[in-house]
Amino acid sequence: MYPFLKQLEDKKEYKLKEMYTLLANYFKLTEEDIEELLPSGKQTILHNRIGWARTYLSKAGLIKVVKRAVFKITDDGMKVLADPSITKIDKKFLCKYPSFNDFINKNEGEKEIPVKYINGEQTPLEIIGYNYNVLKNDMQDLLLEKILDCSPSFFERLIVELIVAMGYGGSVKDAGKAIGKSGDEGIDGIIKEDILGLDMIYLQAKRWKVDSTISRPEIQKFVGSLVGKKASKGIFITSSRFSKEARNYVDSIDKRVILIDGQELTDLMFKYNIGVANEEVYIIKKLDLDFFEE
Repeated sequence: MYPFLKQLEDKKEYKLKEMYTLLANYFKLTEEDIEELLPSGKQTILHNRIGWARTYLSKAGLIKVVKRAVFKITDDGMKVLADPSITKIDKKFLCKYPSFNDFINKNEGEKEIPVKYINGEQTPLEIIGYNYNVLKNDMQDLLLEKILDCSPSFFERLIVELIVAMGYGGSVKDAGKAIGKSGDEGIDGIIKEDILGLDMIYLQAKRWKVDSTISRPEIQKFVGSLVGKKASKGIFITSSRFSKEARNYVDSIDKRVILIDGQELTDLMFKYNIGVANEEVYIIKKLDLDFFEE
């Protein structure tokens, strides 16, 4: 990661594919080195390592992503290069940056990386579980980026796919007719709670920027719409986040309203395979003692 950051010292913008060449030259890699593949055979080790170096440096705030696969060094990154005592960047070093810890521990509720993951004290199964979460966190961030790049109508279709995958809305066709068709009094759509349509759920979908916040008045408006429709259940989905006051308000009312923010949205997309596909599947085996009973 340090050589990666050093290449950006001129403060210019660089493309990821440029870094493949620059770092291959820096490490004096042979053609055989450059073409060496991961065990999966789906990507070169060089591209994989550089890709993760870019991700880690970005999450720590040492580089800034200008646009997809284009980035530049930040002021914090320049401070690192200006410090003669720093000659290496690893995960232990990056732990001093809160944004990096937030990324690594997004689904774990930890404030910083447990020491055992830094000192190599974890078991093989712990390593797999830990790195699975890192991969998942990165994928969720990429999903949010893609959602914001797409149109509002695509966001509505995404919600349809997700809700149906979760077992609501009847069929994609039924749910697709409901979403985005109402558009009055703060209601974006109406979906079936079950395949027979015994109960209905009202929906509001907001494709807002990740760093924006849905406040209490927005939720109150939605709840008011539920009252007007004599409905008891609603789902408010956003690509951003909800304020504490908004969540407290939902907890205090008699209507059943579920708030799904960007983090929860991508978590559900990950779980129900919406917008993602399996890259590798590893099955952990254990000894079947019953088999050996004589």
